[in-house]
Amino acid sequence: MTVLDSMVPTAEHPPRDGLRIGPYAVDPPVVLAPMAGITNVAFRRLCREYGAGLYVCEMITSRALVERHPQTMQMITFDADERPRSMQLYGVDPVTMGQAVRMIVDEDLADHVDMNFGCPVPKVTRKGGGSALPYKRRLFEDIVTAAVRAAEPAGVPVTVKFRIGIDDDHLTYLDAGRIAEQAGASAVALHARTAAQRYSGTADWSTITRLKETVRGIPVLGNGDIFSADDALRMMAETGCDGVVVGRGCLGRPWLFRDLQAAFAGREVPPGPDLGEVRRVLRRHGELLSEHMGEQKGVRDLRKHMAQYLRGFPIGSDLRKRFGLVSSLAELDDLLAGLDPDVPFPEDAEGPRGRQGSAGKVVLPEGWLDDPEDRCVPSGAEIDHSGG
Repeated sequence: MTVLDSMVPTAEHPPRDGLRIGPYAVDPPVVLAPMAGITNVAFRRLCREYGAGLYVCEMITSRALVERHPQTMQMITFDADERPRSMQLYGVDPVTMGQAVRMIVDEDLADHVDMNFGCPVPKVTRKGGGSALPYKRRLFEDIVTAAVRAAEPAGVPVTVKFRIGIDDDHLTYLDAGRIAEQAGASAVALHARTAAQRYSGTADWSTITRLKETVRGIPVLGNGDIFSADDALRMMAETGCDGVVVGRGCLGRPWLFRDLQAAFAGREVPPGPDLGEVRRVLRRHGELLSEHMGEQKGVRDLRKHMAQYLRGFPIGSDLRKRFGLVSSLAELDDLLAGLDPDVPFPEDAEGPRGRQGSAGKVVLPEGWLDDPEDRCVPSGAEIDHSGG
């Protein structure tokens, strides 16, 4: 029996209650993880066209929002029919975080706020931000509490994402889960890696199980190493989590949400698309980016997606290079016309994708580990960076 078979509702495996984030039903229980430079309004629309779920925009800093940074204001663009509008905030200061969420509420900028405490990037952790911050339990509590209190009057749910900890000797996720629940968060999500792992190695799904056993009053979502619909079902079966967060697995593969929709409904997962459908999706992605950014900038932004879309297909290195340098939709059309639409989806395209890198020592501010009860706000930590 496959994982998919075992998850189809039966007398032995009754359907679990659907995932709810505050007032919002999320069916299937799948969340698109914010990814810097990826999950803009164009990519989110492309993914939404393949299936339902919750789609979170690129992460922004609370300070940049409060200061109305022009690029940040463009990043929080949502489609007219995108509901709920989901925004992820990063911050280290409870006061600024509260101001940012009040701005979201007062100006009706989003329907759901997710908070990111998962970034492992050295330039962030060395300032005490990202996945370093939950070690400071009281400061973490103050930030989450400020966001929840600012959101409550409008009924806007606040969720919190974090990692297992800084490294194997400094695990923070169980405390973070308890604190977030007590502060009034509507759900928590765990990327089952430490900051030291970054994106390398294998996610430890057993930590999702332990978090689910610890946090009983709100949904617990699992994140890490979901590259197929079967991975998602297997994570839920093994850990008991209430939903999954998908990040790198959908890079160059927005049809993963179609697969997830089918799998959670108990239907057969469709086969991977042939090169003809991949051509169509690539062109659609280029159109949407051009609408959002203008053609020149949009097509240039599309370049970083090319290798993932074309992964495993036998198209030759010269043509791949030309795709990576494409500069207009007309040029893109010419290149796509040269691809054989009947080429089937290759097995080589399955499996992990996106950045992996290697593990490394987490760089922290001097004395950061001395006092986990310290409420002092780290200076200079709100800088642009990727999510976690």
